[in-house]
Amino acid sequence: MESTEQLRAGLCGIGLEAYWGQFAGLKTRLEGHVEEAANRIKRPGVYCVNVGLIDTPIAACKAARKFRSADVDLLLIYIATYAVSSIVLPLVRRAGVPVIVLNLQPEAAIDYANFNRLKDRTAMTGSWLEYCSACPAPEIANLMRRAKIPFHQVTGTLKEERVWNEIDEWLSAAAVKTALEENRLGLLGRYYNGMLDVMADVTQIAITFGSHIEILEVDELSGLRAQVGDEAVAARVRDFREHFDLQPDCEMKELEKAARTSVALDEFVARHDLSSLAYYYEGAGNDANLDTMSSVILGMSLLTARHIPAAGEYEVKNAIAMKIMDSFGVGGSFTEFYAVDYAEDLVLMGHDGPGHVGIAEGKTKVRPLQVYHGKVGSGVSVEMSVRYGPVTLLSVVEDAETGFKLLVAEGESAPGDILEIGNTNSRYRFPIGACEFLERWNAQGPAHHCAVGVGHVGGRLKKLADLLEIHFHQV
Repeated sequence: MESTEQLRAGLCGIGLEAYWGQFAGLKTRLEGHVEEAANRIKRPGVYCVNVGLIDTPIAACKAARKFRSADVDLLLIYIATYAVSSIVLPLVRRAGVPVIVLNLQPEAAIDYANFNRLKDRTAMTGSWLEYCSACPAPEIANLMRRAKIPFHQVTGTLKEERVWNEIDEWLSAAAVKTALEENRLGLLGRYYNGMLDVMADVTQIAITFGSHIEILEVDELSGLRAQVGDEAVAARVRDFREHFDLQPDCEMKELEKAARTSVALDEFVARHDLSSLAYYYEGAGNDANLDTMSSVILGMSLLTARHIPAAGEYEVKNAIAMKIMDSFGVGGSFTEFYAVDYAEDLVLMGHDGPGHVGIAEGKTKVRPLQVYHGKVGSGVSVEMSVRYGPVTLLSVVEDAETGFKLLVAEGESAPGDILEIGNTNSRYRFPIGACEFLERWNAQGPAHHCAVGVGHVGGRLKKLADLLEIHFHQV
């Protein structure tokens, strides 16, 4: 699992009590299949609450109480053989969490020759019932639809790697959903004037993603910065040399200014127990705040690498997108469209401000800037490209029709010349070409920022959207 949170996955098998006295050994074999599934689910980061094989509505009620007391985040119902739907209803009603129905046979097919050689037709029926998981699937689906309880399915065989890859994606998505529910998102400063696409309904963000929103004061950060001692500043400059490639033209006074702010940021984040940030502030007319906000880039980059993603320009939706990508373990760097290289059919993307140094191609450079374009102040900034290879873009989109949705595209970070301007810079190729990608992406109405992570994780993001019960679109 990629998320650092501990996922609590509830698991039960379902069957029919009437069978056990009729077919010798059937219950034991089915219990073994449920245990095999539990062993596959258990792993670092996943605690499996396995209540075994449930075969009556009374047993289902007791199991449901166990799931509630264990505070499970996800419920996996393994159809071991035929089971009546009245067993399922108390499980899903009381658990109150996303439901994954596992329609898994023990093997790909019944061994017909050996099966038909059995002389005892009772034994034959018992053997068939071990493969009967598909039988009650429509009944369960009917119940769930009529009860208006969302559910998801995984269909195949118990030993099939495709099946377990899909289950792993569901577990991963559930862990990220849990991480979002425990996310404390700090909003520091104010919106960049005029960016109507960036402005968001933070109440709906809290409702949709479960994250807590903490409104924060720049004055507090400036006050903490004023208390940082010279030794702490010197130590943080040494940290900068370890994590960044400091260019020769970086002045020590600017590095020390950034170091002082970085130390203060660490204290600020700890004080408010933050796990993500969106920020923007100019500090015009207040020298202390101007110094603070013009020197945050290196500190915010280090926070992002420490799984506390920081989105500039007060881009709240993109802070959520970055947190999602980081929780999947694929990074989540702040980016936007820069230009298009029509000659090579690729899109140039990057942003001023912090980058995710954990997914950089090589060591992130630090360069001095005499001006932060479109912003107040000057200082040091980071320049990096996202690691070459497969990448995924994610935008959390808010629109009138769907509320929030996840907009996703998979592409490739390509090597080549970049703009050496002290910003994050990458070259991205998409299977449908640059022009078609841009038109399809923009047609979905995203804000102009998005998050980029390494690897192709569209499947996992689709499952996360399903668990959040929001729309999903992949370009």
